[in-house]
This record gives sequence, structure tokens and C-alpha cells, in this order.
Amino acid sequence: MQGRPTLATASSDQREKTRERILEAAAAVFADRGYHDALVDEIGDRISLSKGGLYFHFPSKEELFFSVIDRLANKLVSKAEKAAGNQDSSVDAASAALREVLFTLSRQKRLARILMTQGYSMGNSFAEKRTEVFDRFADVIQVHLDSAVAEGTIPEVDSRLASRAWLGAMNEIVVHWLYSNGPSPRECADDLNALLLRSVGAVSINESDSRS
Repeated sequence: MQGRPTLATASSDQREKTRERILEAAAAVFADRGYHDALVDEIGDRISLSKGGLYFHFPSKEELFFSVIDRLANKLVSKAEKAAGNQDSSVDAASAALREVLFTLSRQKRLARILMTQGYSMGNSFAEKRTEVFDRFADVIQVHLDSAVAEGTIPEVDSRLASRAWLGAMNEIVVHWLYSNGPSPRECADDLNALLLRSVGAVSINESDSRS
């Protein structure tokens, strides 16, 4: 028979719930104001938590900001991996992973700003965190490009270089949308995917069908 949760377990669960509430509020404030103009007091006020209570969970504003980025990245990587896993071929798995990131960012413009641009005024620390996050996305794509090479569905390719080129193209589409009133990432997804697949000597199943 399973016993009741211990006080330690209940306390741990409560801390985790509080952290999630803080991260939700922080994501909204950082998205609206950017890193430097965001106030820790405002984040706490949104969830009726004192500054001291907030700093108990996140000792600095920078750590809180990076935790927001990590949380967003975890969700995006999970979505990308799930989308890739639903495909029948490695080529389309790589394509689906990128497409899912584009679609998700299109639905969450404020969070896209956090991930792409809001921390640049922080200098090297943000650049390093952003590189870490983009490496995670690129790794998802690289795994499937390597599989496609092994299957013989695309020619030999430097998959590490290709995956980062794909992410670089995605970044430009998203930044242009955020700050130059360009088309949304969702609107660009099909054409961008076709272009990037051709860059590694492949076409997606969907593109092949449309040419039939």
C-alpha cells in the first residue's frame, strides 16, 4: 500500500509549483520589457510574491532570465523531437523538426523575442546561452541528417555544418518577422524547408508528392 506523501515531498512539490509560477510571470515581463527594463518587483507582484521570496528560488535576475530561456528551449526541443518521431523517413524527420520550431514560434511571438533577441544587451553571457540553446536544436536536426546519409537518401554531407546552417536560416526568418514586419515563420515554413532540403541534396515526401 502506498503511503501518504511525506512533508519533504509535499514541500518539494510546492517549491516546483512556485518556480513554475515565477517562470510564467517572468516570461511575460521579459517579453514585454526586455531584460534590462524588466523589474524583479513587477514579476513578483504578478504572482503576489515578495522580492525576497523570488530570490529564494532564483538568486539573480540573470539566472531567472536564463531559466526562462531554458524552459522555452525544453518545450521547443520536445516538440521538435516529437514531430520528427512521427515521420517515416530521416529526411522528413529533420524537416519536421525545423517546421515544428517555426510553427511554435509563430504562435508565441513574445517568447520568440526572448529566445532570439531580448538578451543581447547582456553581452557574452546571453550569446553563450543562446549558442547552447541553438546547439540543442541543431543536434536534433543533425541526428536525422546523419541517419539520412546512412540510409543513402542524401549524399555525404557535413551534417554538423548543415544543421547549423539550417538554424541560421531559421533565425533570420524569425528575426525579420519580429522586427521588420516580414512574413511569419509559419508562412515561410514550406518554402524554407524545400530550400534547406535541396541544400543537402534531398526533397521532402510532401514536396515530391506536389511535383507528381
